[in-house]
Amino acid sequence: MAQRAEADAPRPAPRQRPTVLYVMGAGRSGSTILGVALGNCENVFFAGELDRWLARSGVPRRCDPPLTRFWDVVRREMGGSAELAGAKTTYLERSSALLDLCKWPHRHRLRPRYRRASEDLYRAISRAAGVSHIVDSSHYPLRARELQALRGIDLYLLLLVRDPQGVVASLGRDDVPERRFGAPVANLYLWLTNLLSVFVFLRHPQDRRLLVRYEDFLANPEEVIRQILHRIDSSAPIPDLDSLYTGVPFHGNRLVRSAVVELKRSPVDPASRSRLTAVLQRPWAFVYSRLGPAVEPSDSAAASRVRRAPAPASRSCSHEGVAESSQPSSAPRSPRRPQG
Repeated sequence: MAQRAEADAPRPAPRQRPTVLYVMGAGRSGSTILGVALGNCENVFFAGELDRWLARSGVPRRCDPPLTRFWDVVRREMGGSAELAGAKTTYLERSSALLDLCKWPHRHRLRPRYRRASEDLYRAISRAAGVSHIVDSSHYPLRARELQALRGIDLYLLLLVRDPQGVVASLGRDDVPERRFGAPVANLYLWLTNLLSVFVFLRHPQDRRLLVRYEDFLANPEEVIRQILHRIDSSAPIPDLDSLYTGVPFHGNRLVRSAVVELKRSPVDPASRSRLTAVLQRPWAFVYSRLGPAVEPSDSAAASRVRRAPAPASRSCSHEGVAESSQPSSAPRSPRRPQG
C-alpha cells in the first residue's frame, strides 16, 4: 500500500511518465475520501491538494514527522525546479481569475514556468513515493486545463459531481472552520465551476476521463473504485474500505486528521432542499445525465458515510503512534474559500 510506506524507505524505481488522476469539480464533493480510498490501492499515492504546493514552497502546514519527512524528500527531488515557490499561481488555477482582466498578463507570464514546475513535481512525487500513479485532488478545472498541456505525464480526469443541494448546504454550514457562503453565492460558484469543468472534461480524450457521482461512490464504493482502476489499466485489488490509511497528503480537509478512516454503510441524510438551488442547477443535472455516471449503484437506498476509525494498537492515531506507523494525526486548517 503506497500510503503506508515510509518516505525515506527504499523504493522501486517508478516508470518515467507518472500517471496522474486529477479529481476535478466543486469543493465539498467528497474528493478527499475518494482520494484516500484510491491511495490505499497498490501502486497509487494520494498526494492531496497539490495546488497548495507552490504557494507554500513545498512545506506542508502540519508538522507530523512522516508528513514533513516525505515532502522534504520531494523538495530535494525537485532541486532547482521549484522556481515558482510562493508565486501567485492562483491566477492560473482559480476559476474567478478569468473574470479579472488585470490578471490575464500575469497568467500569460506564469504559464510556461507553472507547467514545468507542475510536471517536475509529479515526477518528484513518483520517485519519492516509488509509485506510478498519483491522485491530485486540487479540484480546480483551470489547473486541469494547464495539466493537459504536460507531455511528461499521463493525465486522467475524474470529474466528481455531487447533488448540488448537498454542496450548497455544505458551503452554508456554520459549524466548520471554512468560510460560509449563502445560497446565491454558492450557486454562482457552482455554475462557474460546472461550466469550466465540463469544458475541460470534454476536450480531454474520452478513454482518459470518467464522471464519478459522489452518491454512486457512497452507495457502491467497491464498484466505483473498480471502474476507476480499470480505466487507468490498474490490476490493483480493492482496498479494505473498513480500514483506510489517510497517508501523507500535502493538503486536505479535516478527514485527514485521523490516521485511519472507514466507509460506514448507513442511510444518507438528505440535504435541505432549496428551491433557488433546484432551479439554478437544473440545467447541469441534464448535462451530467448526458455525460453518464461511472457506475449505476446496485442499491440506491443504501449508502456509506465516512467515519473516523480507531487505528489498531500498533497504528495508533496519537502523535506517537502516527510517527511509528508513518500516519498523520492532525490535519491542516481548511481553506477559507470554496475549492473549485
